[in-house]
Amino acid sequence: MPPSDQRRGRLPPPPAPPPPASSRRSPDSSGASGESGASDGWQRAWIWLLALLAMGVLLVLLWTVSPPERAEELTYSAFLEEVPTGDVEAVEIQVGSGRIEVQRPDGSTSTVQGPPGGPPEADVALFDEHGLRRDYVADQDTGWLGTLLVMMLPVTLLIGALIFLSRRTEQRLGGLSTFGRSKARVRVGQRSDVAFADIAGYEGVKEEIGEVVGFLRESGSFGRVGARIPKGLLLVGPPGTGKTLFARAIAGEAGVPFISITGSEFLEMFVGVGAARVRDLFETARKQRPCIVFVDEIDAIGRKRGAGVGGGHDEREQALNQLLAELDGFEPTEGIVVLAATNRPDILDPALLRAGRFDRQIVIPLPTQDERAAILEVHCRDKPLEAEVDLQLLARGTPGMSGAELANLVNEAALTAARRAADRISAADLDAARDRVLMGIRRTSLALSDDERAVIAHHEAGHAVLAHLLPHADPVHKVTILPTGMALGVTHQLPVRDRFLHQRPQLDDALAVRLGGRAAELVIFGVTSSGAQDDLLAATALARTMVREWGMSDAIGHMAWGSQGAVFLGEDLMHTRDYSDETARLIDSETSRILEEQARRARTVLEQHREAFEAVAAALIEQETLSGGEIAAIVEQSGGGPRLAEVPGSGRLGQRYPDSARIPG
Repeated sequence: MPPSDQRRGRLPPPPAPPPPASSRRSPDSSGASGESGASDGWQRAWIWLLALLAMGVLLVLLWTVSPPERAEELTYSAFLEEVPTGDVEAVEIQVGSGRIEVQRPDGSTSTVQGPPGGPPEADVALFDEHGLRRDYVADQDTGWLGTLLVMMLPVTLLIGALIFLSRRTEQRLGGLSTFGRSKARVRVGQRSDVAFADIAGYEGVKEEIGEVVGFLRESGSFGRVGARIPKGLLLVGPPGTGKTLFARAIAGEAGVPFISITGSEFLEMFVGVGAARVRDLFETARKQRPCIVFVDEIDAIGRKRGAGVGGGHDEREQALNQLLAELDGFEPTEGIVVLAATNRPDILDPALLRAGRFDRQIVIPLPTQDERAAILEVHCRDKPLEAEVDLQLLARGTPGMSGAELANLVNEAALTAARRAADRISAADLDAARDRVLMGIRRTSLALSDDERAVIAHHEAGHAVLAHLLPHADPVHKVTILPTGMALGVTHQLPVRDRFLHQRPQLDDALAVRLGGRAAELVIFGVTSSGAQDDLLAATALARTMVREWGMSDAIGHMAWGSQGAVFLGEDLMHTRDYSDETARLIDSETSRILEEQARRARTVLEQHREAFEAVAAALIEQETLSGGEIAAIVEQSGGGPRLAEVPGSGRLGQRYPDSARIPG
């Protein structure tokens, strides 16, 4: 791997910022959430409607059976005591319930709850003895409808409660009745909101994928000459390069149904559900053909079988087996194209990548400088820019950034412009956003002593002077001793152009620049500090890679060993290094030799240009931040001159690196 373009201070660098989330929600995801929300709303409405209906029925029945205004209640014994006194003129007796309505001479009434079935014969004789008029009436009848409602109300409430609890349980468990159904989002009857014209750069990838679009549009022309489109296309590339965006663009260009799902949605806590969902996914695809099936992050179910601690994951392997069977189970003429995306193709099962399944891999790499400029133009379409903004220059200063990171950079620049209440984004806003993304947020609250600032200034000056003087080092873009991110000081280098091949002279200069901060501390103070921690880690990793993997050691010769594999990446648990202890000692020895050689070389250059080196450090203490042009001017004014043609150093004194130098082997 190439050396890092940042030279950190005391602390290790912060983790890379995550890719920004898309500001536009896809129609399929919004549609799915809308349908789910509408379904939940209807369920709540029905529950409230049933509750209101039950309350209404109860009120009607209570009103019918018992009037709202009732007469005075008497006990039956008190009523019998009033009969001989003449306070009772007449009674009305309900035969069934035994309820008695008492009428008095003054016109008032009261009610008495008598014995069910009516008063006994002795009481009736008492009534006759005192001349009470008696009327016998039947009980109030609520009718057959009221009786039915009274009988059905408890049953209805019980059934409603069971339905409510069942649906709540299904929602919490993901739907007991839909465990085996695929969770894929199907977009039918509408074109995707993304086309190839909306994707900047990647012309080779567009041409490769264009065959899929042509097959879906005119499948007959392929069949006439006996050609068939690959069943599966695997989109491979680093995170943020636009693999999912390309899949949506294929659906937009072809104008066919687009079925999308992620690999993790196949897996559940119950064994066998993943395989059932794979079957349901392809059954849905056959009903929608011609169509595109897109499986994002396929490595969630496509990892190597039988790998990891204790073997494999049974549920994941069953889902993978079913996916392999489905890929073999349909013909290309059915009009189904399966796309998948992953950023870890090395851990996929070999059976998934064989011919006849995902037999074509389309690599979507990080964008080149010209592609970065085009991507920046796309993200700046709807943003007002100052006339001074040069996107080509910004593209040169963002090597290794993906499309998602470039979108984040433009958004950070817009936020910076908004903070200063500007109407347009300036070049300074874009430059500040790039520094914020690459170097981190400046920590203004951290107070350093004068001694610490002096050490940091000389440390960063060592990086900067060596980056300026060594002929194959990347030029300096900016140096600061202000605490930024997790570092106490930062030296930021920018390559002149994108590099895809790293030669030995470039790597040696990169190591010398990395070790220049520690060498500067030794030259000025005679002791080292903990500020070189990140530099030593990065330099050691680069030197070990040069020796072990790139064959850049005469003692090792034409041999290379890959990096150690981890269990969670699908490698065997008992995997160990594939070289002997003697070779391991030789690798350590060669790594140490290369590091010591470049450390001596860096110290020699700084001692020979000490005046320029100290002038840069003094300027950093005074101004805190210097640009690459300011550093070049200070070095040349102090007698440092332009970049060295001859590079002094241990074993290479007076030797000039030839421009045609190549990696050995």
